Amino acid sequence: MRILPLLAGAAVLALAACSPKAEKTQYDTSSVDMAELMAHVVDPGAFMVWRGAGTEVTEAGERDLSPTTEEGWKVVEDGAVIVAEAGNLLMLPDRAREPVADWNRHAKLMTVRALEAKKAAEAKDKKGVFDTGGRLYEVCVACHQQFIIAPQEAAEKK
Repeated sequence: MRILPLLAGAAVLALAACSPKAEKTQYDTSSVDMAELMAHVVDPGAFMVWRGAGTEVTEAGERDLSPTTEEGWKVVEDGAVIVAEAGNLLMLPDRAREPVADWNRHAKLMTVRALEAKKAAEAKDKKGVFDTGGRLYEVCVACHQQFIIAPQEAAEKK
C-alpha cells in the first residue's frame, strides 16, 4: 500500500515534466534581425512574385512580365511560398512587435495573400498573380505604415 502513493507521486512528476513551460524553446530565438529577415527572405520572395506580373512600359513599347515557361511560373510560385513561410517567421516570440495582435494580424494576412499568389501561379493565371500580388503589396504597406513609418514620424516630432 505504501508503494501506491509513491507511484502516484512519480506519475504527477512525470506529467509535470511533459507539460508546456514558459521557458523558451529552440524556436524562440531569432537568428537574424528584422532588417536582415526582410532583406534576405521577405523582399526577395515578394519580388519573385511581383516581377512575374503586370506589364512594363518603355519607349520601345509594352512588355508582359508574366512567365512564359514552366520555370518562370515556378519562380513566382517559389517566391509566394517564401513569403508565406516568412509570415510564420515574423510571428516568432522574439520577432513579434507591440502591439503583438496587430503585428500577427499583418503577418498572417501576408501568409494568406502569398498563398493566394501561389495558387494563381500554379494555375498560370496572369491576372490572378497580378491581383494577388497587389493585395500582398497592400499588406506590406499597411504593416510598414504602422510599424516603421508611424514610429519614425513620432520620433521625429520629439
